[in-house]
Amino acid sequence: MLVRDAMSTVVLTIGPAHTLRQAARLMSARRVGAAVVLDCDAEGMGILTERDILTSVGTGQDPDRETAGAHTTTDVVFAAPAWTLEEAAEAMAHGGFRHLIVMDGQGPVGIVSVRDIIRCWAPVRRERRTLVG
Repeated sequence: MLVRDAMSTVVLTIGPAHTLRQAARLMSARRVGAAVVLDCDAEGMGILTERDILTSVGTGQDPDRETAGAHTTTDVVFAAPAWTLEEAAEAMAHGGFRHLIVMDGQGPVGIVSVRDIIRCWAPVRRERRTLVG
């Protein structure tokens, strides 16, 4: 199975000046765990994840004052839609992260997460098992 088969095509794009609270609201509304951060003044793009926001809030920082740009990971590994899920999982395990921005041409076309890969490898059983006791 390929990354294109597992990735989410919902790509939330924010700017570096968004506050963490704004980013969290947007991520929550779209039910995504990461946002692509585009900075017109810098080359490339970064990623802001739910873990980045949680770390900031957990250390006592104010989510209304902290910006996405201050918490963005800019050393990003990008996936291609034609990568296998094994290649994506290996990149995540090697890099210690849970999301990959999927690039096709010049822009992001999706995000693949560990959860997406697990869903493909271990389909959820829709049946509930009843314990007889």
